[in-house]
Amino acid sequence: MRQLELTRSALRNFPLPEPDEDSDKDERGRVLAVGGSAQVPGAMLLAGIAALRAGAGKLQLATVSSAAIALGIAVPEALVVALPQTRSGEIAGARGGALLRRRAQEVDAILVGPGMAGDRAAHALVGPIVGRMGNEATLVLDAAAILGLRHDASLLTALNGRAVLTPHAGEMASLLGIDRRDVEADAPSVARVAAGRFGAVVALKGADSWIAEPDDTLYHFNGGSVGLATSGSGDTLAGIIAGLAARGATAMQATLWGVYLHAAAGKALAKRMGKLGFLARELLDEIPKLMNASGTR
Repeated sequence: MRQLELTRSALRNFPLPEPDEDSDKDERGRVLAVGGSAQVPGAMLLAGIAALRAGAGKLQLATVSSAAIALGIAVPEALVVALPQTRSGEIAGARGGALLRRRAQEVDAILVGPGMAGDRAAHALVGPIVGRMGNEATLVLDAAAILGLRHDASLLTALNGRAVLTPHAGEMASLLGIDRRDVEADAPSVARVAAGRFGAVVALKGADSWIAEPDDTLYHFNGGSVGLATSGSGDTLAGIIAGLAARGATAMQATLWGVYLHAAAGKALAKRMGKLGFLARELLDEIPKLMNASGTR
């Protein structure tokens, strides 16, 4: 196992793809983000805008029908798809997945999970999408969509590593069927095991984050801050990763840059506002400035 430190200098080995000056919005990358619920409709706003702030050119948001109109007004830059919902206000997984199969063929990155609570519904949603994704598209799974892998550990095999999981310690424990304390006691080994088992890049989030590839490459990142431990922060991270992947970054590139930019945005806000009290949505405006300062945009 190779263990490396994720630093700004390390990212020089992973330069992000740059669009030509005359590129149109399709060439800058297309993102489909799927998630939300009647109880947590705002997660899709955070994730979707994060994808655009990371440089993606086009955005589609698919969410429960009861939230679709409000989301479309709140994010006028996006095409919004209304999905059938259950009585509990969650996306009806199988029916939602069937409606999204065609759209899954036409985008460069797909994010599933922000704002969702039902792992079985998420699994039913992801299955049809995986089967229709393009040969170079990347799938990012967050929240309940990660836990959906408990129902089919081989679900992502066909993607050949073009998948990213973004669990925190509690979600990782549930995914692997172990105690959270075991995750926290040996996070690097747990991240590596999960990456190998599910054939995906795994970003195990925490005070220290561990980013593992299926080939056993492991990065450690300790540049986070306590202010990032706030509602919606994970949605913004997942959206940034999806936006970078849509631009043409590999799953590992997008994840390393996403983790770094997300943390750097938190540091910038902490310096300006204080280490506690800034909001997840306030991270979004920091991303373009940070990419520009890092030599990419």
